[in-house]
Amino acid sequence: MPSPSFNQLPSTFSDSRIVSGFELLLGAVIVIGHNVFHVVPNEVPILFVLGLLSVRLRNGGWSAMGLKRPAAWARVVLIALAAAALRIALGDWVIEPLTGRFWPPPIAPAGAAAIPGNFKAALLGLLVVWTFAAFGEEIAYRGYLTTRAADLGRKSTTAYWIGIVFVSVLFGYGHYYKGPAGVVDSGVAGLILGTAYLVSGRNLWACILAHGFIDTVAVVALFFGWAS
Repeated sequence: MPSPSFNQLPSTFSDSRIVSGFELLLGAVIVIGHNVFHVVPNEVPILFVLGLLSVRLRNGGWSAMGLKRPAAWARVVLIALAAAALRIALGDWVIEPLTGRFWPPPIAPAGAAAIPGNFKAALLGLLVVWTFAAFGEEIAYRGYLTTRAADLGRKSTTAYWIGIVFVSVLFGYGHYYKGPAGVVDSGVAGLILGTAYLVSGRNLWACILAHGFIDTVAVVALFFGWAS
């Protein structure tokens, strides 16, 4: 008798809010365990693999997390550009001035110091931006963890918004190395990326492109010495 395919798993397992809650809790433990306590390897590759496997196994395909071809690429790109512009503007003109009243400026990521004027380092930075950060983090956080958080509310619109807020807090702690100001800044970035995800009809490409645009601007600014 042939073994069941991914699409033939019992619905009680696929639809189980208990399983989704466990996955969400496990994801939170992995994020905090790596970034705060340093007892777990980097969370992004772990959640990336877990997310792809879980969504394929339980939901039948990666389109369930939004990893699908958009109906209109132009709309997705416009949403991504708007989200990137909003995130950069809020970061520079609102978040950094406000957090600067209480904490030191955010600590730059590892390798950022080598980018100014260094073409090879800038290219390497862009490679990391579009693979590890844009693709990896968006599948891990907006795609996987947000989907599992929404499962707890039976995928209602309210459940997705609550999930976006919760996952944005985790995303902030995913940048714990930046210090308190960086945690707040990254948390706000998570909210903006999550909003782009929902506004685009839960299409993950909106988040991936927005994340890539944001970090590309940062790399270019570093290379030309425009970053403060």
